[in-house]
Amino acid sequence: MSACVPTRAADPTRPAHVHQPHSPPPTPPRRFRVAGADLSASIAVFLIALPLSLGIALATGAPLQAGLVAAAAGGLAAGRLGGSPLQVSGPAAGLTVVTAELIHHYGWRATCAITVLAGIVQLGLGCLRVARTALAVSPAIVHGMLAGIGVTIAVAQLHIVLGGIPHSSVMDNLIALPDQVARMHPAAVSMSVLTLALLLAWPRVPGRTGRVLRKVPAALVAVTGATATASLAGLTLPRVDLPSWSSHALAGLPEGPVLGIAAAVLTVTLVCSVQSLLGAVAVDKLVSGRPELQARVGRSRLDRELFGQGAANVVSGALGGLPVAGVAVRSSANVQAGAVSRNSTMLHGVFVAIAALLMVPILELIPLASLAALVMAVGIQMVSLHHIRTVTRHREVLVYAVTTFGVVFLGVLEGVALGVSVAVGVALHRLGRTRITHEEKEGVHYVHVRGQLTFLAVPRLSRALHLVPQGSDTVVELDGSFMDHAAYESLQDWQSAHIAQGGTVDLAGRSGTRIAEPANSGHCRCRPWTPWRNHQCETSADPGFPTADAPSAGQGEGTGEARPSGNQLARGISAFQRNTAPLVRDELARLAREGQRPSQLFLTCADSRLVTSMITSSGPGDLFVVRNVGNLVPLPGEESGDDSVAAAIEYAVDVLKVRSITVCGHSGCGAMQALLASEPGGALTPLKRWLRHGQPSLDRTAADDRPWARLAGRAPADAVEQLCLTNVVQQLEHLRAHEAVARALREGVLELHGMYFHVGEAQAYLLADADGAELFDHVGAFDHVGAAEDLRHPA
Repeated sequence: MSACVPTRAADPTRPAHVHQPHSPPPTPPRRFRVAGADLSASIAVFLIALPLSLGIALATGAPLQAGLVAAAAGGLAAGRLGGSPLQVSGPAAGLTVVTAELIHHYGWRATCAITVLAGIVQLGLGCLRVARTALAVSPAIVHGMLAGIGVTIAVAQLHIVLGGIPHSSVMDNLIALPDQVARMHPAAVSMSVLTLALLLAWPRVPGRTGRVLRKVPAALVAVTGATATASLAGLTLPRVDLPSWSSHALAGLPEGPVLGIAAAVLTVTLVCSVQSLLGAVAVDKLVSGRPELQARVGRSRLDRELFGQGAANVVSGALGGLPVAGVAVRSSANVQAGAVSRNSTMLHGVFVAIAALLMVPILELIPLASLAALVMAVGIQMVSLHHIRTVTRHREVLVYAVTTFGVVFLGVLEGVALGVSVAVGVALHRLGRTRITHEEKEGVHYVHVRGQLTFLAVPRLSRALHLVPQGSDTVVELDGSFMDHAAYESLQDWQSAHIAQGGTVDLAGRSGTRIAEPANSGHCRCRPWTPWRNHQCETSADPGFPTADAPSAGQGEGTGEARPSGNQLARGISAFQRNTAPLVRDELARLAREGQRPSQLFLTCADSRLVTSMITSSGPGDLFVVRNVGNLVPLPGEESGDDSVAAAIEYAVDVLKVRSITVCGHSGCGAMQALLASEPGGALTPLKRWLRHGQPSLDRTAADDRPWARLAGRAPADAVEQLCLTNVVQQLEHLRAHEAVARALREGVLELHGMYFHVGEAQAYLLADADGAELFDHVGAFDHVGAAEDLRHPA
C-alpha cells in the first residue's frame, strides 16, 4: 500500500527554478546523526548522573525522583540551549546546602517555585550579556575547584564502596572513615574492586582486539560486569532503589515574606550561575587539551550558557525537580569519555528519563557499590597532577590549594570566593613588591629593578637613579614583565637628562639582555622584526663587518641606486643574534622540546614581498608553510617526478594533523604574468614545465560561461588580477583531489580557505564559500564576490 503524498499545484505566476550549470547541486536535507563517541560518552555520563542525582536529592531532603527530573531537564534543556556543548547540567553537590535550607523554611513545592523564578532571572541575565565576568577567573581557581569537587565526591563514595552510607560533609566522612573500614561489607568491597579493575584494565587491552573492545565504553563494561557477577553469585548488598512516581509533587506558590523569597531567588540564581559559568570555563580548559576537538566545539558562549541554565531551571522547577547547574564531575567525565558535540549531553538526559520511567527492574539490579566505585574513580581523576605542576610553575599553588580546601571543607561557592580573594592578594603582592638596588662595578653604575615597575615604585626608583653620578656610564636592568606609564615616564625623563649631561644609559632585560641601545652607539637600533624589504640600519657601521657603500633602503634598480651589498646577510644574522635571539630563545627551546604542532598549512607564492608571519600575525610553530612559484597545487600524479607539494600536503594532513589549509595568492604575481604571456612552442624550460600546472586557471579565466569574481565589491583591475583570483579558486579544487585532503574533508576535521593579498594596498582578503559568496577584508567587513565560484566541498 502506497502512502498518498499531497502535492502543491504549480503557480504560473512564479518563475520556475532553473538550476544553473555551474551552481552547486541542491543540498539534501540533513539527517540527525549521533556519533558513536557521543553515544558512548552519554552512557558513561548517565551511569554517573543516576546515582549522583538520587544521592543529592536524598541529602537535600527532597523527593528522590526530584533528582532524576533535574538530571533529565538539565541534559535536555541546558544541553540543547546552552552555550557550552560539552558541559553536563543537573542537580549539583554545591547546591545541596542552599536547597536543604529552602526546603526547611518554605517546603518542597515552594522550593520548586523559587527554582522557576531563579531560572527566569537567569534568562534575563543571559539576555543582558553579563556572563563575561566569569572569564576574569584565574585558571588556578578553576583547576582548584575541579580538584575540590573531585575530592568531595571521592571521599563520599568511598563509604558506599566499603558498604556504608556517606555523611553530609567531607569532615564527617573523614572522621567516620576508620570506623567504616573496620565494619566494611565484603560483598560491596568485592564488587567495587571488580568495577575498578574493569574500569582500569579495559582501555589497556593490547593489540587489534583491544582496539575493537575499546569501542564499548569502559564505564558500561565495569558496571555491567559487576552487576552480572553480583546477580550470578547471589550476593546480598544494597542495590539501586528507584522511588515511586505516585507521590511526586509539582511546584506551588511560595508563601512567606516577599523579601525572604526574593533573597532565596537571588541566592539560587547566584549559586547556579556562578557554578555553571565556572564549570563552562573549566570545560574549555579540558577541551583545550584535545586540539582536534577544540576546532570542532570552540569556546563556550557564556551568555548563551547562562540562558540555557535558566531554561533548565524553569523546566526542572515546574516539573518538581531540584535546581540545575553545570556539574563539573559529569562534564569532565563527558569530555574524558570522548564526547564531540552537545548530543551526548542531551542523550544522557533522555537516558535518565527512560531509566526513571521504563527501566526500573533492570536498574534495580545494579549494586550501589559498583556505581560508587565508578564515581569515585572519576573524582580521583579530577585531581590532575598536570594541573598541580602547571600552577606550581606559575607560582599560583597557594591559590590552587586554598580553592581546593575551601571547596572540600566549605562548599563550591565559598571555596571559589576564597580562591578569588587569595588570587587578588597574590596579584597585589606581586605588583607592589619591587626591589630596586644600586651598585658600581669597574666604573659602571648598575641599577637593578626586580619585580613589576608601577607608580608605587616610582619614589624608590627616583632615589636609586639620583645616586648615579652625572656623566657616568649606567646600566638599568629591568627584571619584570610590566611597567606602567608613570614609571616609564620617570625613567625616560631621567635617561634624557643623564645623556644630556654626557652620560650613557643601557636599558637591559633579564640576565643583562639589552633592550635599548645608548644614543651614541654605532650599532643598529632597529626593532627585532622589521617588515621592510632590503631594510638598512640607520648607520651602516656594524662591529665586525666592513662598511657598505650601498645607498639607503628602499632604493633599487632603475633609480641609479645600487642594491644592498652581499654583507647584508651577515649583518642581518649579527642583528638577529644580538637583538632577537634573546627574546625568542625560550620559545624556540620549548618548540625544540615539544616538536612542531602547527594549526594550518599555508601554501603561497615564493614572491619575496609576501611575509607570511607578518600578514597572518603568526609566529614560530604556527604555520606549516609551502612556497612555490605561483602558489600552485599540481593534481596528483602530474608533478613529473617532483612530488614535493604533494608530499608536504600529505605530511601536513596525516602527520601534523593541521586543521586548515590556506592557498594564498597575491597581486602582481610574476608567475601569473608569465602564464598570460606564454606562447605555445619554444624550449620547455623548468619554469615553463612548472607553470603548466596553472593552465587550468588560465582556461577557467577565459571561459565565457563563468563570470569574473569580484574583489571587495569591485571588478578586478586587469586580467592579471583576475587570473590571480581565479588561480586561488582553481588550486583549491586541485587540493581537494589529493587523497589525504579528500579524506579529512569527509571526516569533517579539515577546512580549506582561499586568500588573496594585495601588496600595494597591504590588505588581505579571505574567499568564503558560495553560500555567502563573500570576501571579507582585514577589518572583518563583508564584501560580495559574486556568484562566480563555489568553494564548498562537493559532499
